Amino acid sequence: MSRQSPQWADQPQEIPDAEHEQLVARVCAIDVGKQAGKVCTRVPHPEQPHRRVCKVWDVAATTNAVSHLAEQLLDLGVQKVTVESTADYWRIWFYLLEARGLQVQLVNARDVKNVPGRPKTDKLDAVWLAKLTEKGMLRPSFVPPAPVRVLRDYTRLRVDLTRERSRFWQRLEKLLEDSLIKVSSVASSLDLISTRDMLEALIGGQRDPHALAGLARGRMRTKHAELIEALTGAFDDHHGELARIMLDQIDGLTREIEQLTTRIDELIAAIPAAGIPGHDGDDTGNRAARALPAVQRLAEIPGIGQSGAQAILAEVGLDMTRFPTPEHLVSWAKLCPRTIQSGSKNTSSKAGKGNPYLKGVLGNAAAGASRTNTFLGERYRRLVKRRGKLKALVAVARSILVAVWHLLSDPTTRFHDLGSDYYNSRVDKEKRTRNYIRQLQALGFTVTLTAA
Repeated sequence: MSRQSPQWADQPQEIPDAEHEQLVARVCAIDVGKQAGKVCTRVPHPEQPHRRVCKVWDVAATTNAVSHLAEQLLDLGVQKVTVESTADYWRIWFYLLEARGLQVQLVNARDVKNVPGRPKTDKLDAVWLAKLTEKGMLRPSFVPPAPVRVLRDYTRLRVDLTRERSRFWQRLEKLLEDSLIKVSSVASSLDLISTRDMLEALIGGQRDPHALAGLARGRMRTKHAELIEALTGAFDDHHGELARIMLDQIDGLTREIEQLTTRIDELIAAIPAAGIPGHDGDDTGNRAARALPAVQRLAEIPGIGQSGAQAILAEVGLDMTRFPTPEHLVSWAKLCPRTIQSGSKNTSSKAGKGNPYLKGVLGNAAAGASRTNTFLGERYRRLVKRRGKLKALVAVARSILVAVWHLLSDPTTRFHDLGSDYYNSRVDKEKRTRNYIRQLQALGFTVTLTAA
């Protein structure tokens, strides 16, 4: 009697190794610290072929010391160097070793934790990191090339200064509330020309609400009576002195933001991959003629403006070969839930933190796209009914990032909106009709259909 295989038995599945999953003979690992790093090298034993030689020593985190270490590693023939991403202390090691031609990979400290039950020291951590490196068990983090890193510094500083300027506007509004001035209840923003003129007049000593309301321009003139009531308060000299300081801070931040924006435009123009792609000799269509620079291509996506497109380029770079598929980019950005499978049970957890600057600009883009009459807006409106606002925004942000991947992968590609009626055009009308009829019949109604 032959023994039959159980029903759940399946054919073996081959899982190919990733590019970084390969055995390396000569490796180096660095446990990074602020003042020094613990360096560990593992190379083949000169006499015993199946043994390894492991050496550990301290190297100061200075330019000269790290440059000397690079020379030593080149002499040893080290094939791969692993640096643990501890705060910002990894940068001097990564930048200098990479500049000397060594293959350096940055790994997340969360992925290289030592096995529980073993002692925790810097020396043992460096040895453990080197062993993981030689066996190809570490997944490198994404580090953009030097021109994109420079661009990223400017775009991130612009975001930080913009947030700081918003904080000063909030402090100014709080100061006005303390002085019983309620102009923010009438004007849509304190950053209007009319509102700024009123603030300057208050600082200059004008207290007459009728005179202050007369400074209104444009459509604010129709709110003259409301402005008189809102500008009647107890604004005194100390409020004026503090308001002057806050407005000066806001003006200074605005000038710095404009300076950064100009510099960002120059840096993007200097990157060849961000410009208009060249015409190929065998291109017979109009795709190359319709091509645009990378920033303008991304700005065609609903919800993304020029500054948002610049921030996305600075965070993900222009070389999409680092992300083989859109799913890889979405997973790296932590815009998808993590799948957890054990036996017959499949669950999904929350999306991770990811890159805060990238998720911030994508979140703003998703919020803007949700208010448009486009495919992305309709996608948000369909999801928000059953999944909630936050999950719907994450789903729209994911769709935007997928479009970004395709636009950067093929420079001749242009964004094409599927339209707000995309879902309705793909719905089986007969199936939907049957569902509605069954729902009405379940409520006790008799349904008779008449063609419109």
